[in-house]
Amino acid sequence: MSSLYVQGQKLQPGFDIQEYEEILRIIVGSSETPAKAKLIPYPQHSVLQYKSKVMGLSNLWELWMKDGKTAVLCTRGSTLDTDSWLANIYAAMVPATGKLEIDTGFTFNYTLCENTKAAVHVGYLVSTAYLTRDMVPKIDSCYQAGVRDFIITGHSQGGGISYLVTAYLYALQREGTLPQDIRIKTYCSAPPKPGNLYFAYAYEKMTQGGWAFSVVNTEDWVPQMPFSVQTLGDLPEESPVPLVEGFIKKQSFFKRIFMRSYYKKMKNPSEKTVSTYQRFLGKEVAKQIKKYLPNFKEPSYSPSNNYVRTGLPIVLYPDAAYYEKFKRKDKDKVDLMLHHGIVPYFELTERYLDKQR
Repeated sequence: MSSLYVQGQKLQPGFDIQEYEEILRIIVGSSETPAKAKLIPYPQHSVLQYKSKVMGLSNLWELWMKDGKTAVLCTRGSTLDTDSWLANIYAAMVPATGKLEIDTGFTFNYTLCENTKAAVHVGYLVSTAYLTRDMVPKIDSCYQAGVRDFIITGHSQGGGISYLVTAYLYALQREGTLPQDIRIKTYCSAPPKPGNLYFAYAYEKMTQGGWAFSVVNTEDWVPQMPFSVQTLGDLPEESPVPLVEGFIKKQSFFKRIFMRSYYKKMKNPSEKTVSTYQRFLGKEVAKQIKKYLPNFKEPSYSPSNNYVRTGLPIVLYPDAAYYEKFKRKDKDKVDLMLHHGIVPYFELTERYLDKQR
């Protein structure tokens, strides 16, 4: 690996459309079918250095060297395997700091951020545990070879996991496990939402200054997943809620009964929905996870389902020509990948580049 390292310009902050285009060329080989992968040119500036074995919930990652000096850590998106989709569906939230008991002798201790109200997607956290266990030694090897610049990326599920991988690597830097002079830049392509608002705040703070992007096609449904429900419990401690509750307590008996009734009608439905999501997207899916990871110990879930879009957004807007090219072949049949696959994202990226030329 050291023979590929060339002294040159450092990795720069800010969204670079040409950099993202090269990343899509890297991603497509592991995340699309061979037929679709042929529609996108091979990377022009990058060389594949390492491809991991399949691990965890059908997870896989690749290490590429871009321009001989920037390591690109690319996480594969969803496959057709059931366990891969379980990683998406296992969408209950767990605290952003804690531990997962994944297998005999494999406990994943993590601190993605220091905010105790932050919570993240548990399925993607399980995937992150497996991937980072394999990634960190490779990062160390790159560093020993002189590499200081690292790009974290992935499309779809790979983008969702990339959020958590990034946060975990920053945490390793803070604790001194990874060197301080490593530069990390993240491109989450077509990503689902990775966690709640408090995680988003922390992630955006640690990557501020142009070091992390969320690239989305406005017609893509995946960036709107998982479903989000906000409850009064998601608000900060200093909020109008205590004032409202205090005001109700001060009312006369009959007024208090009347106002409490309406207050519960506003408060209870969202809390009930979160409880339902936890039961089905947490406990029930965990039973299926155990079929693939038999020693996995189900964690305690956070009482939140307030998923939000995370990272600095780069929005790709389709035009009339795009809609003409990407339209249903059968108007009565939904095509889930029509606007979500790497091919439409590459098409929109090329249009973005054409406007710059």
